[in-house]
Amino acid sequence: MYKVDLNSDIGESFGDYKLGMDEEVLKHISSANIACGFHAGDPLTMDKTVEMAVGENAAIGAHPGFPDLMGFGRREMKITAEEAKCYIKYQIGALWAFARSKGVSLQHVKVHGAFYNMAAKDAVMSEAIAQAIYETDKDLILVGLANSEMIKAGKKANLKVANEVFADRAYNKDGTLVSRKKEGAMIHDEDEAILRVLRMVKEGKVTAITGEDIDIQADTICVHGDNPRAVEFVEKIKRALQAEGVEVVPMGSFIKL
Repeated sequence: MYKVDLNSDIGESFGDYKLGMDEEVLKHISSANIACGFHAGDPLTMDKTVEMAVGENAAIGAHPGFPDLMGFGRREMKITAEEAKCYIKYQIGALWAFARSKGVSLQHVKVHGAFYNMAAKDAVMSEAIAQAIYETDKDLILVGLANSEMIKAGKKANLKVANEVFADRAYNKDGTLVSRKKEGAMIHDEDEAILRVLRMVKEGKVTAITGEDIDIQADTICVHGDNPRAVEFVEKIKRALQAEGVEVVPMGSFIKL
């Protein structure tokens, strides 16, 4: 049987500002990436989100970003490898405390936003991230863009890695995501997106925006749930996977070294 993980970025509210539909999306995913206070999230939100994830039996992962609340971590920053390491360690540690207080462990680390996109192409930054995870807890899974520098760095550091794919994003022929600034970057047709997901999981292929098929490994699928329609889409993807004999389970149950 095929197995795949469904993940979503949650816990991104801050103070009185609510972002996302965490309670709803948690009912359909197998792994939760919880913001750690740098790009979004705060101590109260982190505590509440971990508790909700535990209640829905979703595995928990740290979602560290750049220290950029105003830009939501989506603006590129010029940082050293040592800074990258310390940012990752600090945020893992913050979420670890909340997970520990609820009697659960962290499963994975998935970097957020510009940090993620930069590391996908930057071997030095990716290796710093991988080293930070290994030095903090070598049993954590590093989630990275499929076939990217992050996956290579994770393997080099002797970490378990999960290749991440996106249900609603277009791919370049080199396996990178098409910039959101370009036409066609987002897949708006839900049926087309689901067919692409099924093919990535079962065939290891996806059609690039330029028309050719490329190889891709899908260990975990990122889904978004920041509005009612998005939550319905998450539910639809899960049903389609299960109907095709694909088991949706936390990545920690099948990712091995």
